[in-house]
Amino acid sequence: MTSSQAPSVDTVRTALSGVRDPEIHRPITDLGMVKDIQVQPDGRVDVGIYLTVAACPLRDRITSDVTGAVSAVPGVTGVRVALDVMSDAQRQELRRSLRGEAEEPRIPFAEPGSLTRVYCVASGKGGVGKSSITVNLAVAMAARGLSVGVVDADIYGHSVPRMLGATGKPTRVEKMIMPPQAHGVKVISIGMFNPGNKPVVWRGPMLHRALQQFLAEVFWGDLDVLLLDLPPGTGDVAISVAQLIPNAEILVVTTPQQAASEVAERAGAVALQTRQRVAGVIENMSWLELPDGSRMEIFGAGGGQVVADSLTRSIGAEVPLLGQVPLDPRLGEAGDDGTPLVVSAPDTPAATVLREIAERLSTRARGLAGRMLSVTPAGR
Repeated sequence: MTSSQAPSVDTVRTALSGVRDPEIHRPITDLGMVKDIQVQPDGRVDVGIYLTVAACPLRDRITSDVTGAVSAVPGVTGVRVALDVMSDAQRQELRRSLRGEAEEPRIPFAEPGSLTRVYCVASGKGGVGKSSITVNLAVAMAARGLSVGVVDADIYGHSVPRMLGATGKPTRVEKMIMPPQAHGVKVISIGMFNPGNKPVVWRGPMLHRALQQFLAEVFWGDLDVLLLDLPPGTGDVAISVAQLIPNAEILVVTTPQQAASEVAERAGAVALQTRQRVAGVIENMSWLELPDGSRMEIFGAGGGQVVADSLTRSIGAEVPLLGQVPLDPRLGEAGDDGTPLVVSAPDTPAATVLREIAERLSTRARGLAGRMLSVTPAGR
């Protein structure tokens, strides 16, 4: 091969602009990750790549993506990728390019003008399937092409990573935390920082700080939807969320039985005190569909509608019943396997209802209703 047939450095760089960092989801050329490019006369190309940190968990994927992109350039006969690590100054510059000049991390979802819809999935009591609902809604929304994140805010009972099949670990770059992904959903959980399934024994201030870090220090990118899986009840985390993200909306999960609906009403009524909007009620375990097509209402009937009607009266605004999810053993099994039901068995009645709820929450107009507006009445 003659030198005239070898590609130019600019051509190789253009090809590299199509390679995105798998955590930040921006071109590596824009992030300052391309160290150097050398093209030999015989078409062999040596590419130097900066990793953000030495222990980057996705180094093999980056190497593979770079090799694939450069190999596709006409005239390239071989590719060698050499990995290096960014200096402290380079990481600081990367953080500034992503987060701006602010020294202290800010919560982007609480900023004026944020278009991210934030849903807090709440329940009055445990055991109603709140985490399963959260995970399936997130994956269903991501399948619709939305950029979705999940915060496992149930610090004591964290379970979202397992249900989502998220086995990766977060990566810290400067003051930013890069969250792992699964099924197209970014996720963060205290379980990722707490090896060995050790119990978390924290009081209120520590819970608040952990939640604040998840919201401010994690690099979420431009999310369309953020779901927070709250712990059951009306304790510290629910109050912290209201303080940190005042525009967050509440999704109340309940089962049909009367006892569950009564405590679910209390969870939703907290929105009156925190001045948050209740987006709706989801009834889980509504009935078991039998082989002959009939329904067995194992946990009673009507609890979800009772909660929706009660909250509508107490709040003074319509709180809809978003859907009734049938009881399906595969919903729990799919969570144990790390493959949510909307992926593993998308045609089941439960998965169909969950996708319909996700569609309703995804397509709701982003108007000004329910938002805190920074305006001051003018004097006469």
